[in-house]
Amino acid sequence: MEHIEKMFTGIGGTFLTSPGEMTAKLKHVKAFVFDWDGVFNSGEKNESGSSNFSEVDSMGTNMLRFSFWLQYHQIPLSAIISGERNSASFILATREHFTSAYYRVSHKIEALDHFCKLHHLKHDEVAFVFDDVLDISMAEVCGLRILVSRKANPLFTEYIRKNNHADYITSAESGRFAVRETCELLMGLIGTYDEAISKRSVNSEMYRKYMDARNTAKTAFFTKSADKIVEQEPGK
Repeated sequence: MEHIEKMFTGIGGTFLTSPGEMTAKLKHVKAFVFDWDGVFNSGEKNESGSSNFSEVDSMGTNMLRFSFWLQYHQIPLSAIISGERNSASFILATREHFTSAYYRVSHKIEALDHFCKLHHLKHDEVAFVFDDVLDISMAEVCGLRILVSRKANPLFTEYIRKNNHADYITSAESGRFAVRETCELLMGLIGTYDEAISKRSVNSEMYRKYMDARNTAKTAFFTKSADKIVEQEPGK
């Protein structure tokens, strides 16, 4: 744990919860949930209202799930929860076989509650990566919380600290591979980082088995309609 702490504080990350305590929390985690805007990207929009992602972050999410699979022999649940409609998020979720993607759910705790009920999860079994005000309702209840840093909002960061809404604040800012930093940290805490990288780099039989299991999942899309969460493909 000391090695992990030195490495991540060395690049500018901030532990609000000790690495040892985070590892204890991580042992209860069964799902990894990500906000989209400001987490996978800077939050800037293109002319169609969407915002992109990086393959560096995408690789991180896959290796995190592989690390989890190596340790616990099951694929963790995964989801993107966004208050907006982002076509790039649909591409990532589908290609990477995330369990679910929620869009246009402005009060995000409703999406989290739906996700947890659907998969028989408790809130403390969810690790959540977030960056801004609309995410607080989820950060208040999730078991493990990672805040993506942004120098432009020091008062918001102070608010999160004072109210104990995060366990770690990334060194990387929005749009600068904060998801990859998060995934590397959690892989290090899980304890299977080297094994995951070595098995992935040679496309081992173990990695192929993981991919076969991962790729059987079809991403379910949900949005809010008539005051309730409904399953709905984004193009419909």
